[in-house]
Amino acid sequence: MKKIISVLVGILIVGILFVSCGKKEEAAKVATPEAPAATVEKETPKVVTVFGAFVDEEARRFEEAIKPFEERTGIDVIYEGSSEFETLISVRVEGGNPPDIAGLPQPGLMKKFAENGKLIPMWPALEKAIDTNYAPVWKSLGSYNGVPYGVFHRVNAKSFVWYPKKAWDKAGYEVPTTWQELEALMDQMVGDGVAPWAVGIESGGATGWAGTDWIEDIMLRTAGPEVYDKWVANEIPFDDPAVKNAFTILGKIWKNPKYVYGGTNTILTTSFGDAPAPLFSNPPKAMMHRQGNFITGFFPENVQANLEEEVGVFPLPSIDPEFGIPVLGGGDQFVVFNDSPEVRQFVEFLATWESGELWARSGGALFPYVNQDLSAYPNEIERSLAKALVNAKVFRFDASDLMPGQVGAGTFWTGVVDWLTGKSLDSVLNDVQRSWPK
Repeated sequence: MKKIISVLVGILIVGILFVSCGKKEEAAKVATPEAPAATVEKETPKVVTVFGAFVDEEARRFEEAIKPFEERTGIDVIYEGSSEFETLISVRVEGGNPPDIAGLPQPGLMKKFAENGKLIPMWPALEKAIDTNYAPVWKSLGSYNGVPYGVFHRVNAKSFVWYPKKAWDKAGYEVPTTWQELEALMDQMVGDGVAPWAVGIESGGATGWAGTDWIEDIMLRTAGPEVYDKWVANEIPFDDPAVKNAFTILGKIWKNPKYVYGGTNTILTTSFGDAPAPLFSNPPKAMMHRQGNFITGFFPENVQANLEEEVGVFPLPSIDPEFGIPVLGGGDQFVVFNDSPEVRQFVEFLATWESGELWARSGGALFPYVNQDLSAYPNEIERSLAKALVNAKVFRFDASDLMPGQVGAGTFWTGVVDWLTGKSLDSVLNDVQRSWPK
């Protein structure tokens, strides 16, 4: 019996050792790189990081617009927006921590990063998509030294004046077609006890851009597109008489407390998104607001729900008949800092109408694709604006966005603020000119 027990114990010990060795062997196989078949690992999620200037409602609409791409590809696009974007993107790039992709509102920033070798140029598949889906001007705007980098997505047509339609009709106001008619209309409104304009230029680190848009629109209408192009290229300086004239014309409106609701203090402290609000109080505190098409996304919800009934819009009138009514525009171009297959997939998606269609249906944005479906826009107002953008005979990109970043997104913006707070126009324009890179 003792022999039998000894044998059984021996067998048991051997069995335990065998099992133990087997487990160690198995564990060794799992840990050995030569045996990947024995490992069970989850695939690392594919992530693309995007940094841009879209915040609040615009950020939400952008994120909704890219969901079809995420669902189809399994790529997680993480978007981060900031009202301090223009400052932070430079800090991140210079600090060696850029996002995979950035949406740049200023072509000047693109040129700066491209000049410093920070950007990935377009690859053949992306360039083919651009050539197919865009008019040539957009590829040109997204290029530096003949090399294309930027993909334009959401764009804006800015030369429009918005008004509260029901109150406007009740007062018997007529849409002006010339600057003289606009000036007469402003005086009529003042006589009726209401401010003609609602204006606000506060925008965090980008405060002042809304003011530069006014100057640019006036420049196009008084000096014409050729002089405008020379100004953008620094072939005429900021203290040129043409630029001074544009500021002088704007000053007759903005610096007259009868013409702007709340006066210059309200202009300086009101966010550009909140600026149209006085048009929709009951009764309206102001009757007109000049801004791009995207501003409809900042109107009160009840106004957005009945846009065609509640809101009217007309082009900012001509000043010099020789130059007619040009269209000033802007937009966000997406550029690549970090190359990868998933990054390329996403940027190629942005170059298609599909990437903008859902946002177009939500309202508040226009897109530059030549093959877009205009019926996607939710109302006749935005359909007409999109058509005007695509078919404009004279279209110029926002000058401050085309200028070098330290000028267009720097001293020009702050110069508008300084001018409003009392600094002399000559000093402001000289300061801006001195900031131009040598």
